[in-house]
Amino acid sequence: MSGFTIRQDACALDFLSLGALVHRLDPGLVPFRKARVFDVHVSGGEYNVAAGLADCFGLRTGIATAMVNYGIGELVQARVREAGVTPFYKWFEHDGVRGPNIATVYSDRGHGVRPPVVFYNRANEAGALLKPGDFDWPAIFAAGVRWFHSGGIFAALSPTTAELILDAMQAAKQAGAVTSFDLNYRPKLWKSVGGLGDGCSPLPNDARSDALVSMAQERAQQVLRRIVSHVDALFGNEEDLQKGLGIPGPEVTSVRSQLDPDTFFRMIERVVDQYPGIKLVGTTLREVQSANRHDWKAVLWLKGDRFVSPMYQLDVLDRIGGGDGFASGLIYGLISGRSPEEALRLGWAHGALLTTYHGDVSQATRQEVEALAHGESARVQR
Repeated sequence: MSGFTIRQDACALDFLSLGALVHRLDPGLVPFRKARVFDVHVSGGEYNVAAGLADCFGLRTGIATAMVNYGIGELVQARVREAGVTPFYKWFEHDGVRGPNIATVYSDRGHGVRPPVVFYNRANEAGALLKPGDFDWPAIFAAGVRWFHSGGIFAALSPTTAELILDAMQAAKQAGAVTSFDLNYRPKLWKSVGGLGDGCSPLPNDARSDALVSMAQERAQQVLRRIVSHVDALFGNEEDLQKGLGIPGPEVTSVRSQLDPDTFFRMIERVVDQYPGIKLVGTTLREVQSANRHDWKAVLWLKGDRFVSPMYQLDVLDRIGGGDGFASGLIYGLISGRSPEEALRLGWAHGALLTTYHGDVSQATRQEVEALAHGESARVQR
């Protein structure tokens, strides 16, 4: 496709992600304060895309990440192998007490009028210790990589992770890979790295909270703008663009804007004016009726052409990872040579299916994704 060239020669990897692996504790419908048991999901915003492309779509994918030599690390490694993702690990030794650790994410599912709740323990996280020089990018890319991807969650972990992304993006571009980035703006993560220092004068609690939010957004925009200047493809919703990049737009709580593709396309034009190297922008649009009922749509902007999926009303089992599912389906469509319309539909369908499974990574088959993308219903398959 014009202006968006994907390597067609022999490559060791179709897709490579850079990010942090985490384990997510999920008590299901029970709030954490009453929980007795948890499911353990292995996840990571950047890893989820690689896992979906490998497990569902059969592509050769990899993840460059931190790994810790202890029991939780062994659990995570097993899930990565199960998904069929090739790991490139920077190893850390656990001291038996304080770490470094594989981060823990806590997320219940909510139900009906009760929304899901997400919080973290990322203290002494191995992923945050990653820095430029930890991976041999020339050797990795010399074997051939079609598409390189990272995201805002990893960028938020520490100053060194953002610099590592920049190094990897530059190496990927030199090697002829498409580069993509998911803004994934998470206020809680940016507040932890952009907060008020001990030298600041005391502030009332409300004022201090407002100052933290403002400083978090300022820090996020400083970091993310540098990274986005190196990408070909960008993923992110209205809130990501506004708070992560400072792009003017409607109030993110506006009901009209949530499923209005024209609103998003107007924002994309502003993004591309500032970052002319961007050739593709994609996102899901969702209007949350309740924790378990979402109206779901997706949009794609590709070199000035606009594409919009149908709207589907989802019965949501677990919303975590739906956006990553969209990204992996869309990327699969583009790598496999589908038309932009069909690639968008594959992303829209894969993201929708992912919300029907427990956990963060795909359990769908390519045939199921293709069927939904082409309009087949949920009637029983006999």
